[in-house]
Amino acid sequence: MILTKLAYKSLLNRRASVLLTLFTIAISVMLLLSIERIRVDAKTSFSNTISGTDLIVGARTGDIQLLLSSVFRIGHANNGVSWQSYQYITAQRGVKWSIPISLGDSHKGQAVIGTTRDYFTHYRFGKKQTLSFQQGHPFERVNQVVLGSDVASRLGYTLGDSIVISHGMGNTSFHHHKDNPFTVIGILNATGTPVDKTLHIPLAAIDLIHGGAHSSNVEHGESDEHHVHDEHDEHNNLIGEPNQITAFLMGFDSPLYTLQIRRNINQYKKEPLLAIMPTVTLKELWQMLAIVEKVLLLFSGVVILVSLLGMLTTLLANLNQRRRELAILRSVGARPWQLFTLISMESLFTTLLGCLVGCGLYYGVMLVSSSYLQSHAGISVNIAMLSYYELTLIGVIMAAGFIIGLIPATRAYFYSLSDGMSIKT
Repeated sequence: MILTKLAYKSLLNRRASVLLTLFTIAISVMLLLSIERIRVDAKTSFSNTISGTDLIVGARTGDIQLLLSSVFRIGHANNGVSWQSYQYITAQRGVKWSIPISLGDSHKGQAVIGTTRDYFTHYRFGKKQTLSFQQGHPFERVNQVVLGSDVASRLGYTLGDSIVISHGMGNTSFHHHKDNPFTVIGILNATGTPVDKTLHIPLAAIDLIHGGAHSSNVEHGESDEHHVHDEHDEHNNLIGEPNQITAFLMGFDSPLYTLQIRRNINQYKKEPLLAIMPTVTLKELWQMLAIVEKVLLLFSGVVILVSLLGMLTTLLANLNQRRRELAILRSVGARPWQLFTLISMESLFTTLLGCLVGCGLYYGVMLVSSSYLQSHAGISVNIAMLSYYELTLIGVIMAAGFIIGLIPATRAYFYSLSDGMSIKT
């Protein structure tokens, strides 16, 4: 009890250097916990880039290639899916909903996707979150476009602006469809997924801008009013009659239908098709990116090691300055083991306080940055109590801090009374 009180007063007496050490440990703990939480949540969010979708169907390539092209808009499928096959497959029993998508066009390096209004109803990301609108609403006419949040902010578009779609993906587009401009009708809220970097137009518009039957109407802005009334259904007017699509997403009433229809699609006779389960393929893709996870873990370890070495350096420097103090304690009857215990307790208290302050800083940083990480990096941060693994990490830091403290404590143990009292020049 006396040693505890003495250690407390000793720390107060040297509060400047102690606070510096404590702050170093706190920052290290905050960084370690933040990196660990972001690492775990990034993996979870990556797996939830698309959620609530049971199957993605496209031309037969590879699982990851189909996922990259249809969800991440990376690469381009060489073949598509015929419209007849799409209609046949989605008419099967157990199919709850389907979303056709057509890729291959772009606007200033951003992907353009042709789809239906069902996209805004059934597409899910994160923890089955729905798409929501920052401004406007889904397209209602064939010459309207809905922008992802990143497209709108980066290019400075607002509702009512007119844009021109280009043929070709990314920055390699070689033909601009200047005759068929689109009007911005909606801007989506940020999702932190590839949706933010995508422009969404009606499926029918894909054929129209490539010289379909009604392209002249779109060009003059005439199609919208009378086509909605002339066609037997506005929904069909926005779909048109495409020859083929790039891929389509499906949701089912039951997991049993998912497995059964997936098998049927992969054995489809009329054309070579591939059906993948996005959650499974996302996990496979993350395993390919495991090096990123290892780098984050390595960085965490380096941060802690540097902070502990910094604490050791500070303790040893302070110990050299405290030799007179320790000698006086010896002269009034303090035993060597008591000095050893005193120095060990001081380092343990410093580490404990550093960990507590670091945990507080960690929660503060997570609360402040959670919305930014969601909208800009697509990481849905789970602000919850520390997990067993995170508590284990803090326990390891405490143990390491205690062990580090044993080094100056051992040196203090062997300081002799005469060495402490003598003045060295």
